[in-house]
Amino acid sequence: MSSKPIMRCEFDADRLVRRLSVVIPGKVEEIEDITRRIISVVNEMGCAEGKEFEIETSLREALANAITHGCRKCPGEKVEVDVECDPEKGMLIVVRDPGEGFDLRQVPDPLVGENLYSDHGRGIYLINRLMDEVTFAKGGTEIRMIKR
Repeated sequence: MSSKPIMRCEFDADRLVRRLSVVIPGKVEEIEDITRRIISVVNEMGCAEGKEFEIETSLREALANAITHGCRKCPGEKVEVDVECDPEKGMLIVVRDPGEGFDLRQVPDPLVGENLYSDHGRGIYLINRLMDEVTFAKGGTEIRMIKR
């Protein structure tokens, strides 16, 4: 699976409009409520006007992956979400899970062969298409997504 070139975008703490940090239980049923709450704050921040759909869909997919895969062995664990807004650089969303991580090179391309008919496996693909910059850190337990 191809991914976009990595372009570093450092957010300046002095220029941030707002920063939000939340910790949620590693339960799938938490995704809807926390996504709605975070998107409400994203709208207040005003850093991504007209890009709410891309951000909401990417956040939902990142949370689903963190909970489904990162909390699989420890369902009582928590997932961390940080959201930062810089008027010039856009919106940064970081999702961290307590899991073992993964090797991005091992993720099957959802557009090839029988993967086309699978009912899962498109989250990372969607995130890469919807966000301007996507990087994985800490062995795959952290995803950093930027929307300008």
